[in-house]
Amino acid sequence: MNFIYEPDPLKIEEKSFQLIRQQTDLSGFDKEQTQVVMRIIHCVGLPDVATKVRFSKNACKNGLKAIQNKSAILCDVEMVKQGVTKRLIDSEPLCFLNHPDVPALAKKIKNTRTMAAMKFWQPYLKDSIVIIGNAPTALFGLLQKIKDGGDKPALIIGMPVGFVGAAESKDALWDHCEELGIECITLLGKQGGSAVASATCNALLRCHVGMYF
Repeated sequence: MNFIYEPDPLKIEEKSFQLIRQQTDLSGFDKEQTQVVMRIIHCVGLPDVATKVRFSKNACKNGLKAIQNKSAILCDVEMVKQGVTKRLIDSEPLCFLNHPDVPALAKKIKNTRTMAAMKFWQPYLKDSIVIIGNAPTALFGLLQKIKDGGDKPALIIGMPVGFVGAAESKDALWDHCEELGIECITLLGKQGGSAVASATCNALLRCHVGMYF
């Protein structure tokens, strides 16, 4: 038995995005937003997810500026970090979840390890790109820090997944981004995850180098 399939990665990608355009109403998105939405759809295989993606006014603009400025990329978990396309950035994304001090700190503050790991974001947070694909607690914690006067990232990609706190954390991000003065891209509801969050960043990285589909 011989299996017939397309082996060329670029042709696979090009055909995938052609099909996504055919099956999805993208009329409400601008050029860069369209690339992000298609990358999310490509990641989850569900064209209807486009209706749940939200962009603040200058989200893509700020994200591209941060990429141009080689700003830090902060990730809540290692899976998000590993999902970012390394060949399109100059330095590794940062994730402190496995820092040796995190378990004890999480126990001390009686919160999740991802929340504890955010302590180590501080020197890098201003004008960064923050990608949260797993932990609602991290997204809630970041919003609280910003509300309390903390440094603001250039862009928050907030897409935690799950049944406890995920949808609520994204609602909080979307409902309060304007009053907090932050730019964000989010996927409302329970859907999301590390792959979707990193794919969103990857779409902007590709736009930065002129790779549009």
